[in-house]
Amino acid sequence: MEIGIIGLGAMGRAMARNLARAGHGVKAWNRSGGTVDGVTTVASPVEAFRGDAVLTMLSDDDAIRSTLLASGVLAQAKPGLVHVVTSTISVAFARELVAAHESARIGYVSAPVLGRPDVAAKGELNVLAGGPPDAVTKVRPLLDVIGGRVWDMGDQAPTANAAKIACNMMITMAIEAMAEAVVLTEANGLARERFFDLILNTLFGSRSYQVYSANIAKGDYEPGFKATLGMKDLRLAAEAAEEAGRVLPVLAAVHARMTQTIAAGMGDRDWSAMAKFTIESSDS
Repeated sequence: MEIGIIGLGAMGRAMARNLARAGHGVKAWNRSGGTVDGVTTVASPVEAFRGDAVLTMLSDDDAIRSTLLASGVLAQAKPGLVHVVTSTISVAFARELVAAHESARIGYVSAPVLGRPDVAAKGELNVLAGGPPDAVTKVRPLLDVIGGRVWDMGDQAPTANAAKIACNMMITMAIEAMAEAVVLTEANGLARERFFDLILNTLFGSRSYQVYSANIAKGDYEPGFKATLGMKDLRLAAEAAEEAGRVLPVLAAVHARMTQTIAAGMGDRDWSAMAKFTIESSDS
């Protein structure tokens, strides 16, 4: 297939490289330039929309809005193309994108991904795919390349975005839970490494607990996913809850804690730095 890629951050680069290695013709556009082996760089987003499908991995709603909607790119897309947004975006904006693509008469699929850049490099992302079955079927070979598993989120694209936001919300809750557990157990003489050995081999053996307990144990908060981006996702979760008329008290608590973490100067560190803030401020 002839594929366009828009956005060559760490995740987008990995996706583009894997698609090229799988034999697809890949053309990429990135706001800040950059190249990827086996991938043709194009001069504008319009050129990326001239193939069979295009994958977008831009940072947020505003980046997609300015790059694709305000500039009129969709109206210039190749007929029959399917646009796949793999970014974490708001549920409300996903609905707007559905309408915009229907107006432009091109396909749209929400396919946000679970996984960090190292997982993307291996082509082992979990892909949460939502959208009309015919559109998802057309791009399924591409999703199979970038993902270790493609999860069917139904025929309404925004459902996939709600699921991704909920997943990221739960990761922050896990980080805060581990931090508060460390405060409690260390205050009673148990080293955090020994406590994490217990929970990982009994109650909480998932990847999120494995990855972030290691960060907390080592005190290593070099960014894999920056706290500022985590804060964005918590904001999206809060907005989705408000729009649905629901109250989520634990979300409110981790949102406040992430805000404090960033205010303490850790916005560019990994979002698990929230644990560092919690642990260090626990005796105040």
